Amino acid sequence: MPVAVEQQDTPANRRPQRSGLRETTGHAMRSSPLVEDTRPQHKAIEGGGYGPLRGDDRERIHEGVLTLLETVGFANAIPSCIKVLTKVGAVHGDDGRVRFPRALVLDTIKRAARHFTLHGQDPRHDMVVQGKRVHYGTAGIAVHLVDLEKREYRESKLQDIYDAARIVDGLDNIHFFQRPMVARDIADPLEMDFNTLYACVMGTSKHVGTSFTVRENVKPALEMLYAIAGGEENFRARPFVSNSNSFVVPPMKFAEDACGVLEACVEGGIPILLLSTGQSGTTAPAAMAGAVVQAVAEVLAGLVYVNALKPGHPAIFGAWPFMSDLRTGAMAGGSAEQSVATAACAQMAQFYDLPGGSAAGMTDSKLPDIQSGYEKGITNVMAGLSGLNLVYEAAGMHASLLGFCLESLVIDNDMLGHCLGCARGIDVTDEALSIDSIAEVCLKGPGHYLDNEQTLKLMQTEHFYPALGDRSSPKEWNEKGRPDILLRAITEKKRILAERFPRHVPKQVDDRLRARFGNLIHLPRTQMGG
Repeated sequence: MPVAVEQQDTPANRRPQRSGLRETTGHAMRSSPLVEDTRPQHKAIEGGGYGPLRGDDRERIHEGVLTLLETVGFANAIPSCIKVLTKVGAVHGDDGRVRFPRALVLDTIKRAARHFTLHGQDPRHDMVVQGKRVHYGTAGIAVHLVDLEKREYRESKLQDIYDAARIVDGLDNIHFFQRPMVARDIADPLEMDFNTLYACVMGTSKHVGTSFTVRENVKPALEMLYAIAGGEENFRARPFVSNSNSFVVPPMKFAEDACGVLEACVEGGIPILLLSTGQSGTTAPAAMAGAVVQAVAEVLAGLVYVNALKPGHPAIFGAWPFMSDLRTGAMAGGSAEQSVATAACAQMAQFYDLPGGSAAGMTDSKLPDIQSGYEKGITNVMAGLSGLNLVYEAAGMHASLLGFCLESLVIDNDMLGHCLGCARGIDVTDEALSIDSIAEVCLKGPGHYLDNEQTLKLMQTEHFYPALGDRSSPKEWNEKGRPDILLRAITEKKRILAERFPRHVPKQVDDRLRARFGNLIHLPRTQMGG
């Protein structure tokens, strides 16, 4: 993107010159989309520079996990689960618990799917989950929408889910959309599951994550997904939806309904996010190491389950130990302990070379304020630095997962751009060392790099420019009317919702869905841009 830069001859004028370059760049990025291959956030950012587990910590956790699975095992397995697990070598004891011999667990880890792609409806949004590649997205079961203008909470609705999806669809630094809210205006579980998924896949062409209440609700959802994909074979080749599955009730018990859902999703070709969400001090040990051990054990049991159903089926290592404020027992999603536990789970996923997903960005603050900013920023950047493949809950969430804010999506997109820049680190190549540029500027040039060829070449790929964050001088800020980031976010949210109605699903396909499912679809087309 060409940028005109005037040379300045005096030191006194060089600060305005720097500001002019910044303003030109920022304006260009806000007024028109960047060229696709110059967007730094669209490249495969790799983290991995931080890890709280050191020395032989991971091996010790691994040994603890194998011991738990072999000696404690899981309670409450449904008959189909017992049948498939014992067939591959698990042991169903007289006490009703299913135990996992060490050899079975290690063989499953060895043979499990890895380095696979989570697809978008639009291939531009495909995510290869491997190594230490970092992707940020939404998730959650918030029951409230945060009304920022009124500074109050109200029950979340189906329309809010669709609106959140279409906002995320246009935000570069939020790479996938998992259902972040519960449609509290739909009481029937089938209707809620179906419409939640419909709102998500119609609202964004990015990869979507969703959940189902019971096994029977998966079948109509699959019929819808197959229709959107142009056939079952097409969906199975490029599944653009994954199932967020809490198959375990910590500590170490199977969740009966969720297990039925897991079996139906595996059969239908949907990738599985294996979720363990014990909370330290309540449903998981208060010691962080113990919470990680239990979470990893629970997820690996799920991995054995999935691979017993279908060897090599794509499954995500979703160890999500939540931290508590032990004074009250309340969740502390924005805490430093949460950051460390999430990073440790990323390390364990890398230890097994499995695609890992965990949670960050779960601020305890009720509004997008200073507390929200530091809690989200710290937890998300540490997740990125740890090389976590999929960072769930990363944007929009408040009140430890109880509230979701549409304006925060826009603000958090800026924050996640910073996090990705931190995770990326510095490329040290012969060109990046800049010896020729330094020599040219010092020996032949004007003594600054403002109009240097390298500066113009790298200004989009080497640097991140926030869309809402203010970098103006105090004088400029005052002249602009002292803009506030919350007011800017409200304005931007309203603009997006007035203008952005994704059309990646053709109208004729939606017509067929509405003809097939009739009144089961609650979202009126008038609320989807007509």
